[in-house]
Amino acid sequence: MQDLDGGIARAAGSRPVEYIRRPGGYTTADRFSVGLADGRRVFVKSAVEPLLVEWLRREYEVYSALDAAFIPRLEGWDDDGERSILVLEDLSGAEWSWSWDTTHIDAVIATVGEVALAQLPPNTPAIREAHPGLFAQWGEVERDPRPFLSLGIRDQGWLERNLPTIIAAARSAPVDGDALCHFDVRSDNICFRNGVCVLVDWNWALRANALLDMVGWLPSLAGEGGPMPWELLPGENLGIVALLSGVWAAVAGLPPPSTAPQVRDVQRKQLAVTLDWLDRQLSKWF
Repeated sequence: MQDLDGGIARAAGSRPVEYIRRPGGYTTADRFSVGLADGRRVFVKSAVEPLLVEWLRREYEVYSALDAAFIPRLEGWDDDGERSILVLEDLSGAEWSWSWDTTHIDAVIATVGEVALAQLPPNTPAIREAHPGLFAQWGEVERDPRPFLSLGIRDQGWLERNLPTIIAAARSAPVDGDALCHFDVRSDNICFRNGVCVLVDWNWALRANALLDMVGWLPSLAGEGGPMPWELLPGENLGIVALLSGVWAAVAGLPPPSTAPQVRDVQRKQLAVTLDWLDRQLSKWF
């Protein structure tokens, strides 16, 4: 780990003496629980791939600005222009495996609410600035439906019947707002400490309608044995459900990116649940 030793020492103020690799996440960033010479243990995430370095720099901005129970404490940072090293408090003692009972679900809902009320970190973009192509994802499916259809979740007839309505709904989705959104609330980005849901991986943090974090999280919750989305968030949500389902619909059938080789499987699972939710929303229109 010689390529990390110096950077960690600069970031944390103490040299590393032990590395324990930590699995998790869908990117190829390095993740370690690191013992330091001064007796502390920290979590280190590092990368050299340009996209992942950019994401780590954004995470550093967020961790530098937020101090709350829902986010790990920043312990240090090093960036030599090629490798970025983010050092956080070690959460090895937190709860990383659980069943989705009412207590855990309520804890996530509470944290999402607290995040929405938090002060915006510097350089937090509005959703339209951060993802200008977000509203065109179902249009990509319309342009070339083969990757979507290859998933076997819906057929050509379903697309022909529903795509015009879905595209129109996605374009008019009420996404604008002044709330801080994590924008990647998912079980692999969640742990629980003293009954509080802690969120990690903040590289996508943005400013938007707070409802986006709930709508984005609920399909993965259902896919892991929790309630279905419409049980926790009933009512009219066609626009946002149409918009976010397009994010997964446009990419789940494509080859995986080199920086996240396992991400397509989770996208397919989330898409399957979201399309069931979308069908329920569409049924109110016909």
